Amino acid sequence: MTLLKSVAAGLGFAITAAAAQPALAQDYPTKPVEFIVPWSPGGGSDTLMRLVSNNVDPYLGEEMPIINMPGVGGTVGLKEASRRDADGYTISQVHEGLLTASITGITDLTWQDFDPIALMTASPQFLVTNPDQPYGTMDELVAYAEENPGEVTIGVTLGGVPHLHAAMIEDAYGLEFKYVGYEGTGERIRALVGGNLDMAIGDVSSAGQFVENGDLVFLATGAPERLAQAPDVPTFKELGADLELAVTRGIVMPKGSPEEARDTLEAALGELAQDADFIEQVNNAGAEVQFRGQEDYATYLGNLSETVDRLAGVLAP
Repeated sequence: MTLLKSVAAGLGFAITAAAAQPALAQDYPTKPVEFIVPWSPGGGSDTLMRLVSNNVDPYLGEEMPIINMPGVGGTVGLKEASRRDADGYTISQVHEGLLTASITGITDLTWQDFDPIALMTASPQFLVTNPDQPYGTMDELVAYAEENPGEVTIGVTLGGVPHLHAAMIEDAYGLEFKYVGYEGTGERIRALVGGNLDMAIGDVSSAGQFVENGDLVFLATGAPERLAQAPDVPTFKELGADLELAVTRGIVMPKGSPEEARDTLEAALGELAQDADFIEQVNNAGAEVQFRGQEDYATYLGNLSETVDRLAGVLAP
């Protein structure tokens, strides 16, 4: 009897423990999840991530207060996030800038120092020119650039994401551009309008009005499909180049965060990505909702990292 009671007691404990596991998973989160945005208030990352923060509560069940930690191209806040306890209660935001900062030696952090949770938004980038150029389509540009290697000037942020995107276009078409560095998107778009550049990397929010006015021309977009804001602009994929050019903003946790926390947050963000009000707010901010869960987001970052590694020589200062 003693042995039977002991076995029964052991089985009872095992059943109780097993039953408790799902309850633990369902309990997350029990307090607000702190969101370190590694950029200053008012910029694109801050604006879009505040939309996530402001709308996620009904799906996550807790608030997601934002703490801005800008500095050194977003790497100061990410370094702090990487040092936080991997308990599911700290998240941060990354975009392609982390990959370029890693390859150019600005930071020793890489995307693999985090657990990718979900890609949330994408700001598709465009190759933009002005109507004074001897080319008005991508095919005409390629032909002209092939005949005049190194003569076509393109405005980028040197060592940054626009530089990466220009290098990817060069690589895909076998071209050679002359890079001209500008601090931000608005600065290089104004230089393009003023005739100081032949082309630039831009987006709808920075260049769309100039295109509508006839001052600039979109040659192609790095979006996976044509965009409602620019339905007549072909994608690079349509034109035969396997290119996706976007500033994507995704959410990560410190490496080694609990599986239940990662899965719960991924599910909440997936539901948010289907919220009509959230989608409208993101669109109004000049971006698209482009949800990818943990596995797909990690694959995206891995593939992009391989591209950045291949183009490291072009991106190096």
